[in-house]
Amino acid sequence: MSRIGKKPITIPEGVEVKLNGNTISVKGPKGAIEKELNPIVHVAIEGNTITVTRPNDEALSRSLHGLTRTLINNMIIGVKDEFKKELEINGVGYRVAKQGNNLNLTLGYSHPVIFEAPTGITFDVPNANQIIVRGIDKELVGQTAAVIRTKRLPEVYKGKGIKYADEVIRRKEGKTGKK
Repeated sequence: MSRIGKKPITIPEGVEVKLNGNTISVKGPKGAIEKELNPIVHVAIEGNTITVTRPNDEALSRSLHGLTRTLINNMIIGVKDEFKKELEINGVGYRVAKQGNNLNLTLGYSHPVIFEAPTGITFDVPNANQIIVRGIDKELVGQTAAVIRTKRLPEVYKGKGIKYADEVIRRKEGKTGKK
């Protein structure tokens, strides 16, 4: 049995979970989210616990067992607390400004890069070199942060670019001239 898949999920106070066929919808204080689940795994709601079971030990069933449990758990955590990813901008003249729901990124190009927020995502800009991506869908928050990071990847010689706050850039030594 999957160690993650067989753990029951407890539904916290203020969160409402509904199962309609293969579709699960979770509603909480931060918003509502709905996801279509694979019909191979069985999801049961009893009281304030959710259990995920699989019908057999085939490879596909085993792989979907833990995945389904984790997706449901992330939905519950998202509507209760919200997910966030922090990005840092390093470089001379590199900065970010918030324009409504969008980001105006100045990244050393000849033009500013305007990044529009996807539905369900909000941006916080505490200072000109920091971006906080927030949302209830963990997958969408991570994907949005990754797309913002690709606008100017961190380079290894001077460390300029957009990086995650907890990311460590391994620096390289530049070329040395002939002596």
